[in-house]
Amino acid sequence: MQHVLQIKENTSIQSTPLLHTHTSSLFLCLPLFSAKVGKTSLIMSLVSEEFPEVVPYRAEEITIPADVTPERVPTHIANVICIVYAVNNKKSIEKVTSHWIPLITDNTDKDNRVPLILVGNKSDLVEHSSMETILPIMNQYSDIETCVECSAKNLKNISELFYYAQKAVLHPTGPLYCPERKDMKPLCVKALTRIFKVSDLDNDGILNDNQLNFFQRTCFNAPLAPQALEDVKNVVRKNVSDGVRDNGLTLNGFLFLHTLFIQRGRHETTWTVLRRFGYDDDLELHQDYLFPQLKVPPDATTELNHDAYLFLQGVFDKHDKDRDCALSPEELKDLFDVFPYMPWGADVSNTVCTNDKGWITYQGYLSQWTLTTYLDVQRCLEYLGYLGYSIVAEQESQAAGITVTRDKKIDLQKRQTQRSVFRCNVFGDVCSGKSGFLQAFLGHICISSSSSFPRPTLAVPISHNAQLHEVFPDNDYMSDADLACDIVCLLYDVSNPYSFEYCAKVFKQYFMDSKTPCMMIAAKSDLPEVKQQYGCTPLEFCRKHKMPPPQSFTCNTAAAAPSRDIYTKLTTVAMYPHVSQADLKSSTFWLRASVGAAMFAVLGIAMYRVLLKPR
Repeated sequence: MQHVLQIKENTSIQSTPLLHTHTSSLFLCLPLFSAKVGKTSLIMSLVSEEFPEVVPYRAEEITIPADVTPERVPTHIANVICIVYAVNNKKSIEKVTSHWIPLITDNTDKDNRVPLILVGNKSDLVEHSSMETILPIMNQYSDIETCVECSAKNLKNISELFYYAQKAVLHPTGPLYCPERKDMKPLCVKALTRIFKVSDLDNDGILNDNQLNFFQRTCFNAPLAPQALEDVKNVVRKNVSDGVRDNGLTLNGFLFLHTLFIQRGRHETTWTVLRRFGYDDDLELHQDYLFPQLKVPPDATTELNHDAYLFLQGVFDKHDKDRDCALSPEELKDLFDVFPYMPWGADVSNTVCTNDKGWITYQGYLSQWTLTTYLDVQRCLEYLGYLGYSIVAEQESQAAGITVTRDKKIDLQKRQTQRSVFRCNVFGDVCSGKSGFLQAFLGHICISSSSSFPRPTLAVPISHNAQLHEVFPDNDYMSDADLACDIVCLLYDVSNPYSFEYCAKVFKQYFMDSKTPCMMIAAKSDLPEVKQQYGCTPLEFCRKHKMPPPQSFTCNTAAAAPSRDIYTKLTTVAMYPHVSQADLKSSTFWLRASVGAAMFAVLGIAMYRVLLKPR
């Protein structure tokens, strides 16, 4: 969008609609409070770059191309009002406060003031300046951005006038600074604090020279010279006792610098930083920044790519202060301090790998990100936006960290998959052992088959490249989310004679005619097996429907350590979507597939070991 300046001469302000918003232009209202102050001459001089000898009574609305004005900014522009007075007319100066400012104030929203610029025209007719009279007015009214004296006749400061008008809109003081308190407003401090934390790549509380140079290049496309860096730090040292530490800039020093920029009229510096880090004119993260466009066709899935995992590893590393490969509650809170809310609840510790203290491990941390990307990619984009992925990874947006897989139908046609994350939905009746099955997947130890566990609904250990999703039993209704998966796990309790019937009903009703592979799990296999009250045995049922035989499983550590082979089999079946149910019960298939699955697992684990640098 090209920046265009529209100027309209006005003789009065009747109501608020005059001050409406334009999305692609700057609308200047030049109210007339006394005749012949030079409004029309100012406009004509800017357009033609010469003083008009014959001045029309009133200029019509004029559109001025971008190249006439100093700034060309593709942005959302609001209104600004230039109040023009004649420097040689005392009454016109008095009317600024007695009539025009009150009139404007009464017709605008006090929480969304339109910036004002005082314009002293006809400076060529006097030898003195009007600034002594105007400065007290500027100090009295915070809506006044600046004052400029000019002459339409000799073109003095004409271009500068409209530069300041644009600047008042593009880089307003109002959202950043409170003149009464002489300090930045809370929302501005909050935004700059997040920017500091994102830029503090090692989370040591200071921006060292490398980080300051990266910040400078990111925001202004040029590094600071070594001497310039020292000059900046020296200014901070002289004004803020704790502004510099270990020769690096602290948060207090960083905030002081921006306060100084604003106080010296360099609002554009702070606004450039804010907008580069995704903030809009209201100092909220822009929706286009948080949710960049990402097309995900039907039947495709979303995964994090290698660059995104490297970035997330860096985020983990900088917050794992004690280097124990886990995030304590304090470390996790610090990690999410750049978010407007806490995105992970206490339930996360029941769905991913944790240490013996219940803290999320490095593997569990990456697993949760993998899960979020798979289930809700828009939320993942939002989270990456808060963490500053596009800034730190130097990408156009966080969408660059997402891989969109091809349609599953193409995988079936080509008899191979390019995906690395698979979903397994686990079905089973109440107390059939689903929770223990999921907890064992996470590496959590079960005391006995009758132990009670938190009820996890999702589990994603990275090394297995699989997700397990527990579906709560309800034969009457299954949502699309319940049915959408790469493999179905039907789990029954061998010690409960009525447990298998539920699995049989779910299979017949939802999966018998689908192309989704299914596996039967005989849980609690350490207990005595009883006859299932069903028309046929589980083995006969699997043979009839061309499924692999029931896979025995127990998480009772008193009997034996939980077998991990069953999870490898689930992953293997998900990796080979073209395999028929008949192939699944063939020992030849398992021998052949195990080689590919082993290679796939090794590659998957190797990838994350590369990410897992020595800590």
